[in-house]
Amino acid sequence: MKPIEPAAEPVAPRMVFRQVRVAGTKPSRGVRRPAAETIETAPDAAPSLARAGRGATTNPAVRFETQATVPCDDGWGSLEECFAELPPLETVLIRDHSRTAIARNTSPDIGFDRSINPYRGCEHGCVYCFARPTHAYLGYSPGLDFETKLLFKPEVASLLERELRRPSYKPKPITLGSNTDPYQPVERRLKLTRQVLEVLLRFRHPVSIVTKSASIVRDLDILGELAAHRLVHVFLSVTTLDPALARVMEPRASAPGLRLRAVTALQAAGVPVGVLAAPMIPGLNDAELEAILKAAADAGASRAGYVLLRLPLELREMFEAWLREHMPQRANHVLSLIRQMRGGALNDATFGQRFVGTGPYAELLSQRFDRATRRLGLNTRHTEIDVSQFRVPDAPMAMAEAQMSLF
Repeated sequence: MKPIEPAAEPVAPRMVFRQVRVAGTKPSRGVRRPAAETIETAPDAAPSLARAGRGATTNPAVRFETQATVPCDDGWGSLEECFAELPPLETVLIRDHSRTAIARNTSPDIGFDRSINPYRGCEHGCVYCFARPTHAYLGYSPGLDFETKLLFKPEVASLLERELRRPSYKPKPITLGSNTDPYQPVERRLKLTRQVLEVLLRFRHPVSIVTKSASIVRDLDILGELAAHRLVHVFLSVTTLDPALARVMEPRASAPGLRLRAVTALQAAGVPVGVLAAPMIPGLNDAELEAILKAAADAGASRAGYVLLRLPLELREMFEAWLREHMPQRANHVLSLIRQMRGGALNDATFGQRFVGTGPYAELLSQRFDRATRRLGLNTRHTEIDVSQFRVPDAPMAMAEAQMSLF
């Protein structure tokens, strides 16, 4: 893993690229662009970019760019030859120079209005991740770039402390993991999430955490203390109990069994913990819903939830390409079921519907979830997070000394 700006990947010998204009985009006013052919997507014959340990099988163009390059055959069979054995992709760390730590949202169907993401992009490589399209805002592809070009915020803890110290700040629970996983593999080395938790503990600030990584147990000391003050909730995402399916869908996330062990460890430490069966993908893992919920209850979870697969923007084509690569015989059936739950489309971003879907299949999934949680005793008790304990501690010594040096 190299904390440097990514260099351009070498082009294989005899590879031919042609420049194309991305459909639906327009050149910036006053800027002349080279002549380019306009196409809707890359040619159907483009080889897969699937690599061991990575989730995406494609690396679509950034939707905000007016032009992109696509590989094409030079007439000598070079395309197939050049893509026959692709080299492994290293994970590259890129410094994020954000000036704030807390992100805000006003979505009416989300139960929190603020979140912190120490990382942008996620090495877990989950092919279904709804956050993938956000990488385009940074100039990177939502495909393989999302899981190999990671931005990290080295000053996230100090930025957070500065925001919490503002006289106008009003405390409400902050969510960690709303976009990308706060405990993805790079956290073991950088410990940015742990630094954030240390700040929140000092300020007695409430926090909710969502992750699919068993490495969260590393921070049991802080989480236990937060729990003693009723300041934390944790949710582990469990998509499947099948290790083989998990390796294909979420190649660098913790194995399902390890996540359930983390649930047990959190519960034993007194940390309120739940499980999210998310996302539910019809025809792929939705048959496991009851089994996941039972495993969660057996592991010590007190709460549970589920979310239907979401496929915004580039994710629609990416997920279909992944299905046809890994499960060609099942792909059409899965896509058909998704459309049945999304009003005939592969995605529906309507507030109130985007997380659960519509139609008979979606209603059946909801009924199954309700029946299973009642039978297992999940969601019957809930520890409220306490926002009344928020306090602004004395300025750290370094900050105090810096202030005194002004006089």
